[in-house]
Amino acid sequence: MSTKPKNKLHVSKHVSLLYKLFYFGLGIKRWLLLGLIGIMICSLGIAFIIKNIFDFDMPEFLPWHWEGVIVAVIGLTSIGLAVIGLYRSVSPILFSSLGIDQVTNTVYVRRARSKGPKIVALGGGTGLSVALKGLKIYSDNLSAIVSVGDDGGSSGILREQLGVIPPGDFRNCLVALAEDESLVGKLFQYRFSQGEGLQGHSFGNLFIAAMANITGGFDRALIESSKVLSVNGNILPSTLSPIELIAELENGSKLRGESKIGETDGSINRLSIDPVEVKAYPKSVDALYNAELIVLGPGSLYTSVLPSLLVPEISDAIKKSNAYKIYVCNVATQPGETSNYGIDEHVNALVDHTAERFVDCVIANNSIIDNDATDISNIPSGPSRVNGINVVYGDILDVENKYRHEPNSLADLIIKVYHGSR
Repeated sequence: MSTKPKNKLHVSKHVSLLYKLFYFGLGIKRWLLLGLIGIMICSLGIAFIIKNIFDFDMPEFLPWHWEGVIVAVIGLTSIGLAVIGLYRSVSPILFSSLGIDQVTNTVYVRRARSKGPKIVALGGGTGLSVALKGLKIYSDNLSAIVSVGDDGGSSGILREQLGVIPPGDFRNCLVALAEDESLVGKLFQYRFSQGEGLQGHSFGNLFIAAMANITGGFDRALIESSKVLSVNGNILPSTLSPIELIAELENGSKLRGESKIGETDGSINRLSIDPVEVKAYPKSVDALYNAELIVLGPGSLYTSVLPSLLVPEISDAIKKSNAYKIYVCNVATQPGETSNYGIDEHVNALVDHTAERFVDCVIANNSIIDNDATDISNIPSGPSRVNGINVVYGDILDVENKYRHEPNSLADLIIKVYHGSR
């Protein structure tokens, strides 16, 4: 059986992939052109030396301009053959693990992402990491500002015993922004199921806590941990000061601590932090002022999204930033925190706690959830405007987990709305 069609297809694929390397804006053509110019200048220099030192005259077989063209063609052909030969010799070594198609696509994608918008996403918990997984496809200029009020589980124990910022939400964001989420990501998310003192802790939490002790600071620990995971972007705390969340319920009682607030059966009337006048992490403030797009949520409204907004400098920076601001509404209610909440209640809670309507747009889900849980229900589609803010609906539900957003669909809609606003 003839292999010519397969060979033609193979050659065509490689030509297509190599052609992609010459797309506008990748920064490859300019260096190739500079290299060719350098070779030409070097050749002219050598010719000048030969002519003047050895007084060498070329025999005039043809008119001088034709001789020049022929020599140039021979030179360029030699360069082309050299490049092809070099590629054939080196490619089995360089591309043995990835392949030319993966290398080419990686160069193309990374260059495109490096020119992506400056995005800052705020929140915590699982919701923020879901958003980051999708947004990292569009931009390397991505910063995550994570709330620091967690006091439950492994994070709560490390916070109490070691005095570190609770690392759990930061761990999730590190894994979400990692270039490769496979093995190292699984390692960071690994949770010990047994062992005295280890049971319940995740490896990533222990790693970050240890790194904070080694480097002398939690912010430095995040930087070094980002290097280990090859993270594209910045993961920043809203503050380096320990804070405690306080929820005032409609019946007048108060709950202290994120873990207790998340388990409440009562309706939350107001959220605050202790201490009130806490200092924001400077790099987080700078990121907000320099942002082109700010994304709030998704995530638990009272224990993930609002806590960062209650840090005065963070809230002030968001309001003053020229960035386009989007709030991503959850796809489902959360027992206790947002039972019976619709889109209106989510937006009103944001406005009530910040004393200003600074969000430009709300993104919400419009696909149907077949509810099989009695305490969780989908947040139904609502009006096109809430509290004077435009609401954009889309099918952003994760079919494998119907109470969470699908990362890529969510990011697609966020970027579409952002570009539509410009």
